[in-house]
Amino acid sequence: MKEQYFLSIDNGTQSVRAIVFDGNGQLIAKSKIDIEPYFSDQKGWAEQHADYFWDSLCQACQELWPKLPIPKESITAVSVTTQRATVVPMGKDNQPLRPAISWLDQRQVETKPKLGKLESALMSLIRAKPLVDLMHSQAEANWIEQNEPDIWQQVHKFLLLSGYHNYKLTGQYNDAIASIVGFVPFEYKTQQWADEKDWKWRAMPIRPEMLPKVSPAGSVLGEITAAAADATGIPKGLPLIASGSDKACEVLGTGCIDNETGSLSYGSLATLNITSDKYLEAIPFYPAYPGVIPNTFNIEMMVQRGYWMVSWFKKEFGLQEEQLAAHQDTSPESMFDELLAKVPAGCEGLMLQPYWSPSNGDGPETRGAIIGFNEEHTRAHLYRAMIEGLTYALREGKELLEKRSGKSISRLVVSGGGSQSDQIMQITADIFGMTVMRPHTFETSSLGAAIASAVGIGLYPDFSTAVDKMTHHGDSFDPIEANKDMYNNLYHKVYKKMYGQLKPSYEAIRTITNNSI
Repeated sequence: MKEQYFLSIDNGTQSVRAIVFDGNGQLIAKSKIDIEPYFSDQKGWAEQHADYFWDSLCQACQELWPKLPIPKESITAVSVTTQRATVVPMGKDNQPLRPAISWLDQRQVETKPKLGKLESALMSLIRAKPLVDLMHSQAEANWIEQNEPDIWQQVHKFLLLSGYHNYKLTGQYNDAIASIVGFVPFEYKTQQWADEKDWKWRAMPIRPEMLPKVSPAGSVLGEITAAAADATGIPKGLPLIASGSDKACEVLGTGCIDNETGSLSYGSLATLNITSDKYLEAIPFYPAYPGVIPNTFNIEMMVQRGYWMVSWFKKEFGLQEEQLAAHQDTSPESMFDELLAKVPAGCEGLMLQPYWSPSNGDGPETRGAIIGFNEEHTRAHLYRAMIEGLTYALREGKELLEKRSGKSISRLVVSGGGSQSDQIMQITADIFGMTVMRPHTFETSSLGAAIASAVGIGLYPDFSTAVDKMTHHGDSFDPIEANKDMYNNLYHKVYKKMYGQLKPSYEAIRTITNNSI
């Protein structure tokens, strides 16, 4: 049988990648374009021009072709996976009306949703009203309508970044069900746009006709147009296959398709997911997002701005590593491994709470904290404390997932940029107190999209078979017993108490500084 190849385009927070995989999930060729995640005209804002994302996608594709050891005509399908919850309002001329609002954006509105009295009373009775109010306040559509009413009146389509790229590639307003994550009127239990009577339509000004058609993974969303082929070099007429968001594709690409296998992602947003065929909220009223496999759910715990903190550290403290890496033609992140190796487990008492942005279940007052400083601590200690703190937070998420699902997570697969570091993998094994594995490629979101393509064109009869054929084991790391014991004590006796003990101080800071962001 003729070999099948699949092009995956991954527009993450830090970069855009174009990657070709074969039918066994092996990476054949890759190009990567680093991008500026956002610009900020005001404090707390995070925006980027949609055409900047598109131009970066085109550049990634064009730089891929010279690296490809096969004719690009051998590619049989393409799929797009993107960062979640970044919105693009489009006008009737099919052009963006304003810059895209990133998932990192923190602006809010002060109004409340216009619910009926009975509806509002019911929401209060089931204790969902705070989440309803939060969704209303954070919905980008509400901010645009209230602050840029002239622009809102021109909105023809209200898209996520995935839907924007799909339109640019095919000329059609279609998106994957598993890409729909954000403040839009979507019903996560049924994995469709909300019913016309649903309260979400009254919590935001979006109308049904503004939204794209959504389809399950493996569906054909359209074909590459002549214009898109000219811009990207992708063969005209190639089918664009629905997959899912970067996190959903990561879960699939790590082979985590049951509720006892945890998919740990060390990305800009650090997450821990399990897959379930039943809808379950790890935190009440925070939805389980659609899995790439149709009619499955990814039950997720997250740490906002997770491994984005590595970029923050590099910018603020990593000049030496950046200069050395440039001289040695390597990445600054690889040099940071040496910082981790310089410091013993537990950072000699330095502890970090990684809530640089509020995370699931925490209030808007939440901030990060570092405690335990003394004169012996260096920036290497700070960096290791940052990695340990993120891992403590994800362990806490694992325990909550286990409690809510009633299942123990017996297998942990780690992906994302942080998984490339042996030091970080060992820290993860030690803090979780269990063997952790990484897959054969850290490009798991792109691999997940390729798996959807393989199912979509019929190479494999179902997702289970495709995952079995296209995902493979990589290195594994066992916990070091002495480190495991120390981390366990620090986790229970220090880390788990930090938030509760510091919350009054966070609230006071917010009140005194009048800081609502």
